[in-house]
Amino acid sequence: MGKRWLPLEANPDVMNQFMWGLGVPEHVGFCDVYGLDDELLAMVPQPVLAVILLYPQDRNKESHASTASPVETRQEPSKNVYFTRQTVGNACGTVGIIHALGNAASRIKLGEGSYFDRFYKRTADMDPVQRAAFLEEDQEMEDAHSVAVSAGDTEAKDGVTEHYVCFSCVDGELYELDGGTSGPISHGPSSPDTLLQDAAKVIKVRAALYPESNNFNVMALSGN
Repeated sequence: MGKRWLPLEANPDVMNQFMWGLGVPEHVGFCDVYGLDDELLAMVPQPVLAVILLYPQDRNKESHASTASPVETRQEPSKNVYFTRQTVGNACGTVGIIHALGNAASRIKLGEGSYFDRFYKRTADMDPVQRAAFLEEDQEMEDAHSVAVSAGDTEAKDGVTEHYVCFSCVDGELYELDGGTSGPISHGPSSPDTLLQDAAKVIKVRAALYPESNNFNVMALSGN
């Protein structure tokens, strides 16, 4: 990766101000998910449009875990999944927001002519690599990201190891969207009503790979 931004804090207030300023209506917003047990998931405002996970990603550890167990063969991802690659260092928080909003676009009325309205219209017919190149050259998004970074409670530093991924339900399937991979990863059947619970099951399995770490943060995008 050539260009690098500073990382976005896993803070719903920071992320909400960021996306509200770019055209997302204020009745749609992120909130913390305080635990993955049913009673804590029940506290999350509904409907849930997407789930974002921040965790200490180790691709070698995850690759070893996936090869140690049978992998179910699935069909190609739905063409309706909005996915972009990530070519800007530390931009995974913003890419996670882009994935969350892009796959809930039919349920969110973006401000006409707003940044995100224009962004999704301009990138609709691009492939994931073209979208990444577009984002890399997008000064308006880079400036907004920088403002959001400065609004965090902690000092932003380069060199973090944590990584953001997004979970969305598209066409009855739960997808993990990670700009560092070549495409969407299917985790099986899901629905808008069970998205949070289905994502929580995947996150629990992921967390078990990192028993020594407490650096997990889960946020839900809620609203209608």
